[in-house]
Amino acid sequence: MIITPLRTLLTFILITLPLLAGGCSLSSPSSQTVSAEMFEAAGMRIHPVFTQVKDWNGDGKADGIEALVEITDRFGDPAKASGQVLFELFDYRPRDPDPRGARLANPWIGSLQTVRDQQTHWNNTTQTYNFKLAYPQISTSHSYVLTATFETTSGNRFFNRIILTPTTTGAPSVAKPTTQPAN
Repeated sequence: MIITPLRTLLTFILITLPLLAGGCSLSSPSSQTVSAEMFEAAGMRIHPVFTQVKDWNGDGKADGIEALVEITDRFGDPAKASGQVLFELFDYRPRDPDPRGARLANPWIGSLQTVRDQQTHWNNTTQTYNFKLAYPQISTSHSYVLTATFETTSGNRFFNRIILTPTTTGAPSVAKPTTQPAN
């Protein structure tokens, strides 16, 4: 029996075509679907290193707090999110299970709900949202507790607090406070 080149080609195609068609799918269809909730906010913290009492106008006296808020996704990576951040400042009670003393000012509310809000507060270098919380009565020789509650537009809430310890005022920043206490 003599095999012709056409018969060899047809046999090859008939054998390899089902194998190739079956091997095109690398995973099940459900694992190929990327869920938006994979990248939603899963955590929030006030950045402990860069959040500081600041002098914005260069007069040598602190004007408020520069608060950097880091939002993370479920992988722990910095992420952007839409919602609202509520900041509260308390007197510090050392050696107490709850270090929050008396609340010192009305809360500051920082919005992250519009494109303009996102552009105003997002810092590409630190991958955080930057809020300048005006509080002219603040002292660099006093300790405070700063809390932040972030509520996403979908209703999820995250809470964090840090203790601001006495520091010396560094070089003045040129940016003026952008967030005032709520009335």
